[in-house]
Amino acid sequence: MRRFLHLALFLAPLALAAAEPAKGCLVLAATIGPIDAGVVPALAQAFQKETGIQVHIIGMGTGAALDLARRGEADLAMVHAPALEEKFVKDGFGTERVPLMYNDFVILGPAADPAGIRRASTAQALKAIAAKGAPFLSRGDRSGTHVAELELWAKAGLHPAGAWYRVFERGSQGNKPTLLEADRLQAYTVIDRATWLTLKGQLSLQVLVEGDEALLNHISLVPVDPKRFPTVRAAEVAAFVAWLTDPGKGQRLIASFGRERFGQSLFFPESRAWVARTPRQP
Repeated sequence: MRRFLHLALFLAPLALAAAEPAKGCLVLAATIGPIDAGVVPALAQAFQKETGIQVHIIGMGTGAALDLARRGEADLAMVHAPALEEKFVKDGFGTERVPLMYNDFVILGPAADPAGIRRASTAQALKAIAAKGAPFLSRGDRSGTHVAELELWAKAGLHPAGAWYRVFERGSQGNKPTLLEADRLQAYTVIDRATWLTLKGQLSLQVLVEGDEALLNHISLVPVDPKRFPTVRAAEVAAFVAWLTDPGKGQRLIASFGRERFGQSLFFPESRAWVARTPRQP
């Protein structure tokens, strides 16, 4: 389900998805997780305060966000599936992939851990879940989270199938509903850390596998190519991308976001300018 956020009124829903933004606006098709975590609305609000440019946010899975941009219905995509992003650019719909930020995925499961995966590597954990036939819940919606999960199974040499591997019928609504459903089912799942941190007070599932390099979750910006769609608001997009990737502006906000509430950052800056001057967090 698509969710529309109009940042002119902080977190107020857009009345009509098809409404044309006024001059000085842009449409951002963004993966749902960072919206739910609050970092995308915070970035858009700060950018608007500084520049006067409004950002209309459309929240959906990465695959759907790129499809929207492929139809020329968004000016900029914020997504987290490198293979899909590269194809989007190669096919002439986007100008480039611009690194923005990252966090990581974790594997959550019941406290009893029936598959015995606690502190295993990602590949070992997935092999154990499959071997035990332990319930596993997938978003199954071609979102960045789903694509990343499938890549993890593939790296483990597995193609998950069977009654134990469940696809959440409302997975397109995002990571929060998926994680809450996994908790209800007491199923294993792969989810981003920011979603877990925002919901952990409501959950009995525990983080059982984390810290694996394979679990890093990179989020990029992909401007829609104005040569393909002349209606793209290229000047506003360029201003927003420059602001988001500026170490003293968007990147600084990303670095501090979540610390006050959770005691740790939910995302880490990763723009080229930030990386050039700051070592990446472990």
